[in-house]
Amino acid sequence: MTVEIIADGIHLPKSLLQFVYKFKDVDKIILITDSMRGAGQANGESLLGSLKDGMKCIIEDGVAKLPDRSAFAGSVATADRLVRNMIVLAGATLPEAVKMITENPARLMKLNNTGTLEKDYLADIVIFDEEIHVKRTIVGGKTVFVS
Repeated sequence: MTVEIIADGIHLPKSLLQFVYKFKDVDKIILITDSMRGAGQANGESLLGSLKDGMKCIIEDGVAKLPDRSAFAGSVATADRLVRNMIVLAGATLPEAVKMITENPARLMKLNNTGTLEKDYLADIVIFDEEIHVKRTIVGGKTVFVS
């Protein structure tokens, strides 16, 4: 059985991330995010849903909250943050954390031409710096982002 986790350190606390990493095979852990429009945005207001009829939410403490702060409205965690958190909070290695967000979900969804760097696979690549911050993104062999 595969477990999907939002490793933003908010939806699941550090102790639960450590528990999953300790007791679940790395091949059976998939990192996911329920990120919404405000992903990567600084603290402040954002919209959940459509631009026309969306509901206002507040981004603070690394998560989107309902205006009355009674519940989460969604995550604002980006994929690099999930990888970083699995390393820093759960103790995973970089190759393990990357596998959890690339190869494992591709395998589960039976996507046979993505998830690893191999000949004839999609050339979608994210390059990190030492602190796991995105420096370059390549999609289909073309650079689409450089920081």
